[in-house]
Parts: sequence; structure tokens; C-alpha cells
Amino acid sequence: MVRRYFGTDGIRGRVNTPPMTAETALRLAIAAARTFAPDGGREVVIGRDTRRSGGMIEAALIAGLTSMGLKPVLLGIVPTPTVALMTREAGAALGLMISASHNKADDNGIKLFSPDGIKLADAEEEAIETGMATAFEGGFAAPPAIATPHRMTGATMLYLERCLETVGTDIDFSGLKIVLDCAHGAAFEVGPAALRRLGADLTIIGDRPDGLNINAGVGSTSTDHLKSTVIQSGADIGIAFDGDADRVIVIDELGAEVDGDQVMALIAGELHRTGRLTGGGMVATIMSNMGLAEYLKGLNLTLARTKVGDRYVGEHMRQHGFNLGGEQSGHIILSDVSTTGDGLLAALQVLKTVASRNRPASDVLRVFDPAPQELVNIRFNGKNPMETDLVRAALAEADEILGDRGRMVVRKSGTEPLIRVMAEALDKDLMQRALSRVVTAVEAEA
Repeated sequence: MVRRYFGTDGIRGRVNTPPMTAETALRLAIAAARTFAPDGGREVVIGRDTRRSGGMIEAALIAGLTSMGLKPVLLGIVPTPTVALMTREAGAALGLMISASHNKADDNGIKLFSPDGIKLADAEEEAIETGMATAFEGGFAAPPAIATPHRMTGATMLYLERCLETVGTDIDFSGLKIVLDCAHGAAFEVGPAALRRLGADLTIIGDRPDGLNINAGVGSTSTDHLKSTVIQSGADIGIAFDGDADRVIVIDELGAEVDGDQVMALIAGELHRTGRLTGGGMVATIMSNMGLAEYLKGLNLTLARTKVGDRYVGEHMRQHGFNLGGEQSGHIILSDVSTTGDGLLAALQVLKTVASRNRPASDVLRVFDPAPQELVNIRFNGKNPMETDLVRAALAEADEILGDRGRMVVRKSGTEPLIRVMAEALDKDLMQRALSRVVTAVEAEA
């Protein structure tokens, strides 16, 4: 089916512009209720990040859910993995997280979790989207069955404890100087609380949300401020979350950015060394670097690839018995603890390893030599440029240039009007030739 609402990760867009309107949230709540709890009477967990528009969307979701006889459980401002955790813990019919992740405050979105705390499959999203079209056409709860929302306390503390349990008590963080960037987002309280509990020497930025400054010059997609703070303060390492803290980017003591591929390689190596890695390897997306696959091959481990989106990674992990997977962008799933990408949980595994090895982060986090890779984002208006003859011809030519020495990935973003063009090869010149050919064609059509 052609999707009107759902993208790569739930529904997302500019606030008060279709599809991200209060009406959409109301329709979604009603349709989701009919899909997951048609008889009413069950709880639905709702969390949100720090965006000002979050309250408006939350109110619309509450109206839709209560009209169907469901009981909204409001967590307030929490990271996305907290919603996934509490959906499972509460035995809820559904979990809803109001966030647009790394996007700026003008955008917002809704992520959905099943009763198991996992992101919905394509078929489930399609069923909800179909139901949204007829959401207002009757079939509501009787007046006595209209539910009352209530606020849950203690969810953040439970999430914090679950994350800290993975660190253990034998690692000393007191000698570790850390700069933490909370992106003025959902982890602005729980992130610092976790690292303070571990005794780290902590400098915090991005911890003063005002509803409009989320991801503005801070966070995992805007790391310049974090890099300069790490260097100026002489810190050992920097950690950046995105707006809903389901992803992490690391900065070493030299101010260099360490992406999710290197973080996953580090964690995979540690899990393998201690006999805790399952599935014979790990899962990543088509965007992850060839160097990661080569590193794992050297450990007699495999790299399984999926479509872009941590929900596809998680789905493959569950189906094939892996307990580690993620995305180059920093969504990392450690399924022994969490069912979704978890920035704080992944950061703690990195910090634990750096602290235990007593070596510079730049050394510890340079796990493999990445193959030359470049990603170009091209904004477009109107028709998808990938559907044109010019772009198809450029892609064929790029494949011929790369042969078996590289690969090209071109896809339409599921969250923004962007075409993402990624090329990588064992030879940098080869990669740039192929990339230039496709980028030129896409830009001409965009």
C-alpha cells in the first residue's frame, strides 16, 4: 500500500502540517486502539521528549485513547527506551513515544511499540494506517467506559537501574573525565544522573531544554560544540545523545567523532571475548561500513544487513538469535537488556570498556580501519528523483565503476524529503568517482 502517514520510524513531520497534526494523532490513537485493544480496558504507555508541541500531541492521543475505553499511562519526559521498557513492564496494549528524534523543534513525531516493547512490523503499521481513514466513523466506548489518564512515577528510576546493572561494580569511573551532551532532549536528567552515580568527573552541555532548543547546535547530529568542549576541558571522552536518547555518538579525547559502526565493533568484540555474543555475529543496516564486516570476519563472526531503520535491525535480531545490532547513526540495540535503540545503555558499555583498559579513547575506539565511505543528503521537492531515467542510468554506471570493490546505496529518507546517496569502496578514488556520478544526476533531477 502507498503510505500516507508512516515512514521509517513511525509518523514524523513539521508540526501543524500534514501528516504531523493533532488530527493525525487523534486518528492514530483511535485506530491503534481498535487494532491492539478492540475491547478497551487496557493501559497504553505514553512518553515524550522536550518539544513544546509534545503536550499538544499528547492531549490528542489521550482524547483518542480514552474515547476507546483505554487508560493512558503518562510517563512525562523520558527517553524512548523507557517507553519500550515500561510498555513491557506494565503489560500495556501499546507504547507511544512523542518525538522526532534528531530533528529540530519545528518537527515532531509518534513512535509506536507493541506490548512486547518492540517497534511495529510493517503489517501492523499498515493496519493502523487503514484504520485511520475511518477513525471518526463510530464505534466508540460507552460513556461509563471512558477512561481517566494517570501519571506514573518511578519509570525513569527503573530505566536508570536497568542500565546501571550492565556496568557492574568492579569498574572505577572516578578517573574518567566525561563531557555529556544531552541535546536539550529527553535524557537531560537521566543521563547526568547515571554518570554521577558512577562517580565520573562530568561536564554537561545541552541540559537546559526550553521546548524550542532541542537538537539546536547540540546532540548527536551537531557535535561541533561537544568536540570543542572535550578539547578545551581536557576530557577523556564525549558522549552525545539525540533528542529522544535512543542513539549515541562518541567523541574521543582528540575531538574526533566515533560513529555507531566503531561503537558496535567495540561492543561486539567485548561480548565475544566474554562469551556473551549470540547469533555468531551481529546485525547492521546496508549503511554500515565494509570495514565493520571485515573486522567481524577476522573474529570468525558474521555481519547480517537489513534495510535502514532500527526496527528492521531488531526484527532480524529476534528472528535469528542475535543480541547485538544497530545503525551507523548510533542506534544500538543490546537485546539482553533493551528492545530498542538505547543511547544511554550503549554509552555505558563504551565508557566501561574505556575505563577498564586505561588507554586513550582514540586508541580504544579505533577498532577497525573503515573503508572510504561518503554520504551525501540531497533535498528534493515534488517527484522522487530516484524514479527518473537519468538517475537510473547514473546508478548503473556507478555499479559498473565499483564492480566488486565497493557498493552504492541510494535511498529516499523515511523521515525527511531527502535522497541519501552513500558510496564506499576499498579505493577512495573509485568511491568518489561513483559517488560524483550519482550525486550529479540526483541533484539535476531534485
